[in-house]
Amino acid sequence: MARVTVAPVMLIISFFQRKTLFSTSLASGQPDAVDDLGLHNILWITKHESRVILSWNNNLTEEETEKYTVKYILSYKFFNTTHERKERLQEKKKIIRLELHSGFNAKVKTQLLAKETEDIIKESGWTEFTYKAPPVYIQNLSCIIYNISFFNCTWHIKTEAPEDTQIFFSYRHVGKDFECQQYIKNARKKNIGCHMKEIYFQPSRKINLNITVRDLRNNSGGLSYYKAFVPQTIEKLNPPINVSVSLENRSIIIHWKPPPTIGSARSKCFLYQVKITDRKIVDVTAEKYEYPFHKPAKKCAAQVRVKKDVCIRNKIWSEWSEPVFIHSEKTVDVMLLSLTLFCLLIFLGGLLICAFRRYRCLEVITTPVPHPSDNIKTWLAADETHHQKQMSMQMEMHSEVTMGTPEENGDEIILKQWRRLKASGLENP
Repeated sequence: MARVTVAPVMLIISFFQRKTLFSTSLASGQPDAVDDLGLHNILWITKHESRVILSWNNNLTEEETEKYTVKYILSYKFFNTTHERKERLQEKKKIIRLELHSGFNAKVKTQLLAKETEDIIKESGWTEFTYKAPPVYIQNLSCIIYNISFFNCTWHIKTEAPEDTQIFFSYRHVGKDFECQQYIKNARKKNIGCHMKEIYFQPSRKINLNITVRDLRNNSGGLSYYKAFVPQTIEKLNPPINVSVSLENRSIIIHWKPPPTIGSARSKCFLYQVKITDRKIVDVTAEKYEYPFHKPAKKCAAQVRVKKDVCIRNKIWSEWSEPVFIHSEKTVDVMLLSLTLFCLLIFLGGLLICAFRRYRCLEVITTPVPHPSDNIKTWLAADETHHQKQMSMQMEMHSEVTMGTPEENGDEIILKQWRRLKASGLENP
């Protein structure tokens, strides 16, 4: 049940009467206005679990409300901080989220402005209010999302925290509650962090953390602290991917691609930083960086990192990408290599031509085969005629042997054949 605290009206009025009135105009160049209308405010708060509703009222009449535009100046500052927040409101209330703060100081004043020109006509003095919340035993709360689905939160326990207290962590997202999967503990076995994995977030829906401090000795309900994040504001991106280096038009160009993210992946959402050996880090919004080629060092290396800065502001940079070397053993100048190979081919070609001319290798290869002379042709023709005549005689002798009578003696047949050969001039000398 909500607890309502009302500041006594008479105490506020008496304090207001004793106080020296002063005014501060938010409109630049406007003169201070004197509080001669007797305006004053009454403040009170309504306490909820994770927030305080600061409300106020004034003593304006209905006629004054219709005649002027009424606005309120609210200024408040949390305990143990130096930053003062100031707002101009038309409503008579403000929701203040305590998060890990143990209270605040607030003050309100009323302004009457001309409806046509918005000039300040009159304004009241400040009405102050102090709200003290239960003690806060944790500090330096830090949460981060990485690798898309990993979620880590860490915190420190203050020295004034009771000895028997323990810290418990949970969060609510898209209407569901999630308990811590794995606690991180210190030497005294106190929970000082929580690690969760395989968690998936809707980038536009807040993560509402609930950190509860309980006294383990008496099992009391304990104190709960609340803090909310938009997932993209605490996401630590992975380094850019596909980082490469090329040489174009005498300029070195570094290319890359954005890493996966839980939110929008449009190109305009990312801000990059490029780090090159012996050069200043530069901010880049495109997915490449170009600079003139001026003979960089032998082991000149380029690295890139990224964060979101346009679609949603994020202060967490990724780690640097793996270095890509420019003009080293790992990355060779393509243009220089091509030129070297071309010159080498021309040199080898000229060397071969000189060797062929020196040793007349081309003459040996290109000399035609000579045609046979007329004597060789006549000899080949006579030999062919002699061979044909001999073959004819052998065929005739074979025919006669086959057709001879059986009474003839073999010696006589051989003798007849020898005589015929002698008569024809085919017998060898």
